[in-house]
Amino acid sequence: MLGDDLSNYHFGKEHPFGPKRYWRFKQEFEQRQLDKKTLLQPAQQATEEQLALFHTQEYIDKVKTLSAKGEGYLDCGDTPARKGIEQAARFVVGTTLKAVDLLIKNKCHFAFSPIAGLHHARRNTAAGFCVYNDCGIAIEYLRKEHHMQRIAYVDIDAHHGDGVFYEFEDDPDLCFVDFHQDGSTLYPGTGFINETGKGDAVGTKLNVPLPPGCTDKMAMALWKSAEDFIEKFEPEFILLQCGADSLADDPITQLNLSSEFHAYVATRLSLIADKYSHGRLLAMGGGGYNLENIKAAWNDVIEKLL
Repeated sequence: MLGDDLSNYHFGKEHPFGPKRYWRFKQEFEQRQLDKKTLLQPAQQATEEQLALFHTQEYIDKVKTLSAKGEGYLDCGDTPARKGIEQAARFVVGTTLKAVDLLIKNKCHFAFSPIAGLHHARRNTAAGFCVYNDCGIAIEYLRKEHHMQRIAYVDIDAHHGDGVFYEFEDDPDLCFVDFHQDGSTLYPGTGFINETGKGDAVGTKLNVPLPPGCTDKMAMALWKSAEDFIEKFEPEFILLQCGADSLADDPITQLNLSSEFHAYVATRLSLIADKYSHGRLLAMGGGGYNLENIKAAWNDVIEKLL
């Protein structure tokens, strides 16, 4: 999945989530000639009804109002209400849902959307550079439109996917696996190993906090238990948030992974998807604020899925 409209989702040149992220990914994508091996699709805007599958109407109205003004913040200070950001966020969500539809209809074997995986936004607020949570919306959409029950959400972004975890913490039909930098050392300060779900969902959530400086060897050694955890769930659809900010030299995180870990996870998940999910695997770019890491991680994921 590609669509130049996705490049409009950013918060200005001086913000970590700037406008160059998409274009650096696309440049490398074309240099590797991956555009000749994949089905390219234009970006698509989500409808308000689709946004409301996850977000409250009050919050959607707030985003539209502040986005039109182009002033202030959508949260406590991380996510600016840049003029036009609401429309840009709709393109992110709509493209994620378009990818879901293509996978369900067997139009493709896997899908990748670069500026997607906005996993911090909650149902009623923005957070951590995320306006609308396309991950959460995709989960609700899979259930309402495609009657999927057992969905696996896997997140290897350096930051814990709190907007997905807490909004589905008591949902026994969402298998949640998250490898992230220890919340005691990094935003959002959550995702501890004892957070395994609530109520009927206890035991369906696996948080794997990684220490600062964590290497591929350490992370891969932990992956086997995560893989077993997912396989026991036998998911009908798999979502992968593969944020590049878990790679070494990201300016706002402290992990020491390489794109080899992302490629490894993509490979292993594709096998699980083939076994249980009819190959239905949607990868989303997520975070990443070092442009070289973005080009490497996201394109390595695509190459492995191919």
